[in-house]
Amino acid sequence: MLYIAITIALNIVLAVLFKQFPKWGIDAMQAIVANYFVCILTGSLFIGQVPYNAGVLQEPWLPWALGMGTGFISLFNLIAYSTKVDGITTTTIANKLSLAIPITFALFFMGETAGIMKATGLLLTIPAILLTAYTKEAKTHHLSLLPPLALFIGSGILDTLMNYVQHNMLTSPGSQALFAIYCFSSAGVVGVLLMGWRVLRGNITFSIKNLLAGVAIGIPNYFSIYFLIRSLNNSGYPSTVTFPVLNVGILVASTLTAVIFFKEKMNGLRIIGLVLSLAAILCITMAG
Repeated sequence: MLYIAITIALNIVLAVLFKQFPKWGIDAMQAIVANYFVCILTGSLFIGQVPYNAGVLQEPWLPWALGMGTGFISLFNLIAYSTKVDGITTTTIANKLSLAIPITFALFFMGETAGIMKATGLLLTIPAILLTAYTKEAKTHHLSLLPPLALFIGSGILDTLMNYVQHNMLTSPGSQALFAIYCFSSAGVVGVLLMGWRVLRGNITFSIKNLLAGVAIGIPNYFSIYFLIRSLNNSGYPSTVTFPVLNVGILVASTLTAVIFFKEKMNGLRIIGLVLSLAAILCITMAG
């Protein structure tokens, strides 16, 4: 449970930093690209070696890391676009409800089981997420179906792939740390290509504050992925426990952070959502 708690805390740090970007005048794309290279440096220092060597070419997880790295940066940009088109509430709901995909995969293809208590907890996550993320925006915002649907599918597939790879290929802390580095390396290369396209179009202005923002998010971002893998591999819980506890836990913690530090208002439905979230987490973890 310690790894799950650390992963939740790191995701809250990232959420708070991203929330401050508009106030600080940060170009999110520049910061995101810079963050990937900070992740690589952070991971290299963490494992105490240069991660790039010929031996890695023989690792079965390498193609998965490269493909998932591309998925990471694509998902980042999709979240930004969905937030712009459909708003924060719809984007959050689509992202968090995507846990249905890795849970379904784990139940039907990885031999995990769900008793009555766990099934009850899993069912509670749906209204818990919907109600906890509820704001007035949900009633007034004109919705476009495609971006949140793509986010739901994309996020769910990435989580499923992460679960599959860690379960079958990442058997040691060293391989888990290396896998995260190569994911970020792939994302960084794609990010540089996207930045190059923006430079050619002449619609970008580089700034040192964007690079510093990349440093600020890069360190927690690396460890958020590393501890996610550790949570799936070493938490003592199956993925049908880890994914819902992580997703609902992040949503609850981010909501409380927004209320306490950013003075966001609560309403009756969100309070009910928080209560259901805690009930869901309790049912799922007790079922184990």
